[in-house]
Amino acid sequence: MGRLPVIVVAPPKNDVEPKATCRLNADVIYSPPVKVLVLSAAQLTGLVPMAQASEAMKAAFAELSGGRASAAPRVHVDVADAAGKTLIMGAHVPGQGLAAKVVSVFPNNRERGLPTIIGFVLVLDPSTGEPLALCDGTYLTALRTGAGTCASIDLLARRDARVGALIGAGGQAPLQLEAMDTARQLEQIAVHCPTASHAQRLVEQMQPRTRAQLRVASSPHDAVSQADVVVATTSSSTPVFDGADLQPGAHVTAIGSITRAMREVDEVVIGNSRIFVDSVPGVLQEAGELLHGIDAGITSAAQWTELGAVAAGTAPGRRSDDELTFYKSVGNAVQDVAIAQLALAAAEREGRGTWLEF
Repeated sequence: MGRLPVIVVAPPKNDVEPKATCRLNADVIYSPPVKVLVLSAAQLTGLVPMAQASEAMKAAFAELSGGRASAAPRVHVDVADAAGKTLIMGAHVPGQGLAAKVVSVFPNNRERGLPTIIGFVLVLDPSTGEPLALCDGTYLTALRTGAGTCASIDLLARRDARVGALIGAGGQAPLQLEAMDTARQLEQIAVHCPTASHAQRLVEQMQPRTRAQLRVASSPHDAVSQADVVVATTSSSTPVFDGADLQPGAHVTAIGSITRAMREVDEVVIGNSRIFVDSVPGVLQEAGELLHGIDAGITSAAQWTELGAVAAGTAPGRRSDDELTFYKSVGNAVQDVAIAQLALAAAEREGRGTWLEF
């Protein structure tokens, strides 16, 4: 057996030698040093206002729906022993940037006192592919998901919406509340969670940061029956409220379910709503409630409208005040690109983050 190659990261020896070479089976591989800005969740928090993030989501979705963005299908790596999965995704959005993300979704982490969603986002230079920043993916995922909700409400909910309902009080919930509060001038938002103490803790945490009056709802019916805007953020495998409880003209956004086995809304919502999605191909892979609706014969992909088409003005959004609208998001890497670029620019302006050279 021959000698194993030794890989060394080092600067060029002199001005004559190429700045970066890669020789197959060489003993030494020369590469220029890489300088990356590392941003933790604490350093990212508060960098990007929700309203700005929402506008970036609209632009990214418009590029995706217009066929100008490049987003590879999301790769699922199942971890059966831990009842979790790791997702790998990436995208390029012209004018916004290039990024890749690895995120793990492990629901049982709640029992360990850990976030159920953990990951990182790698921001790359779209002109060279060089890494620019490594960002905490747990916070950025919550922010970009909240920004998507904010965009959906802004584009689809009635302008006079005054009452909101949030179903779920997990890690995504705080920024979902902020999204609702940003998109409309809501007077009240009811929060329901099967564990009432979790809903109470969320209300106490978020009330100082929201314009709307927050309250704990005693049941799903109590939460949604008077709501103009409903947001579901759970990992439930069964519908979390009765669609018959919705009032005419309500708007529903569901962001929690991302597998065929998950369903946050029932057939009443699917059958009675105009349906909007972040990405038709993505939803056809992962949205349990819509896939169930297809199997039941009450909806089809041909009836769905991508939110990006509404944002771009190429498709209509809400058509009347009494129309029921439903937005389903499974998440798309273009969102990570948009939000990571905003966060990186803000971090550099404010001098946040730690530089790592290797």
